[in-house]
Amino acid sequence: MDVQINGILGLIWLVIVIWAVIQVAQSSAGGTRKLLWILVLLFLPVLGLILWFLLGPKAPKTR
Repeated sequence: MDVQINGILGLIWLVIVIWAVIQVAQSSAGGTRKLLWILVLLFLPVLGLILWFLLGPKAPKTR
């Protein structure tokens, strides 16, 4: 049972990291910044995702 829960949580985390990488790739940031963010997200997934949410490129607010 514990292995199944860990597997599901790992899969959810993987989907979130892939979503973040796609968001970075589609952002208007420069090529070097995109590459750095993607590398941080891939090599430091937990810390990278937290940093990306706090410091990463923001989408323009539409009203």
